[in-house]
Amino acid sequence: MAFLDVALVTGDLLALNIAFLASYFLRYVLEVGGEIPGEFDVSYSDYMPVQAAMTAILLVTNVLKGMYRFRQNTSWLGELGNVLSATSVGVMVLFAAVSMARYPASSRGLFIYFWILSVLTVGLLRLLHRLLALAFRRRGVGIKRVLVVGGSNALGRRIMHSIATERSQAARVVGFADLKPCDDFGRFRFLGTVREIDSIVRQHLIDEIVIALPDASDRERLEIIGHCRRENVSFWVVPDLYQIRLNRVDVDTVNGIPLMAVSRSRIRGWNLLVKRLIDVVVSVVGLILLSPTMAAISLAIKLDSPGPVLFRQTRIGKDGVPFTVLKFRSMRKDAEEKLDELLPLNEVAGPIFKMRDDPRVTRVGKLLRRSSLDELPQLINVLRGEMSLVGPRPPLPDEVAMYEDWHRRRLEASPGITGLWQVSGRSEIPFDEMVMLDIYYIENWSVGMDLNILLRTIPAVLTGGGAF
Repeated sequence: MAFLDVALVTGDLLALNIAFLASYFLRYVLEVGGEIPGEFDVSYSDYMPVQAAMTAILLVTNVLKGMYRFRQNTSWLGELGNVLSATSVGVMVLFAAVSMARYPASSRGLFIYFWILSVLTVGLLRLLHRLLALAFRRRGVGIKRVLVVGGSNALGRRIMHSIATERSQAARVVGFADLKPCDDFGRFRFLGTVREIDSIVRQHLIDEIVIALPDASDRERLEIIGHCRRENVSFWVVPDLYQIRLNRVDVDTVNGIPLMAVSRSRIRGWNLLVKRLIDVVVSVVGLILLSPTMAAISLAIKLDSPGPVLFRQTRIGKDGVPFTVLKFRSMRKDAEEKLDELLPLNEVAGPIFKMRDDPRVTRVGKLLRRSSLDELPQLINVLRGEMSLVGPRPPLPDEVAMYEDWHRRRLEASPGITGLWQVSGRSEIPFDEMVMLDIYYIENWSVGMDLNILLRTIPAVLTGGGAF
């Protein structure tokens, strides 16, 4: 894939020069923007130094903006924003320079055209680069094989999950190593201890190592880095301070002595009030607009199988308080009695039951589950304050009884109709990874995050990925 990286720099160079040529053509040949008097007509040869300087400045600006750091995990729109920012700075700097020097090749119209065209051409080029890279990666070309050192701790697990769900598919977690032997974590395999890294790298053809050992000593980190250098493997180190993000720290002083406290949740105080206000407004509007759809679903359920339209079940809410969740019935009315017979067929690890071809599901129920329409009555739970639009998945009491201590952190927020667990794979995500996503959401909540999850829920529901 190195040739694609070289092609990106070369393409930027080509795109900038094409944009400049097109700008000169628009202004001085087609005279777009007004007729040019003879005394202000400037030959293209006079613009050639400006073109060369412009290209050099923008390439340097792109470098300073980090646009050739290929590990950046930004969307194309984010990258386009960087292109716009870098181009704006470069154009303004050069226009100011030629104006102050009273250089004749300084048409404002040409600079404006170049600014617009360079953003478009470079932006389209980078979109093409992304599509080509994605096409290669889908064929197994250019995918980096990653080993995470420290995969048994929460930080390492979060990194493994982030790499595994990264949209660009640029890397694949082969497994993890740790200071001591430990068990596999969901889909991620334990490959050996730190002392075995040399053999792990050779056996599994590791391209990169991510060192995520916040509690390790400097000596242990240096030993791991030494292993990486001996095997000529690139490595990344996650700093200790990652564990204490600034948005989770409250700072105070006592007689000039700084004190820091790590907050347990961002969903409190004014944040909680704002989140609750959004929940009430959206749930009321949703219930009104979706009432015809809910009526049609109710009729379909009645005609399809005997039993009530709504399914009521006890779930555990915020701070461990039980409540009754409402859903459209998608199973036979004797489904709860049949659960014990199906427990050996559970397809999800951890204290949660999921089965892809559950025989208890009705014909209408399969459609409702695939489209998530069975969850529409939960808008009533949101209006009551028992749930939120976005939050952790509401667990059953039996599931909570089997929680490990760290799992209980997901009960610090109200459960949601949707959440990071749904837009990141739904039922296909192992339970421990689902809990990690919930904890990340609780610690990093914002209105923007809720909006992003709600928008990402739409394609997740339409495609039905991981829903069963």
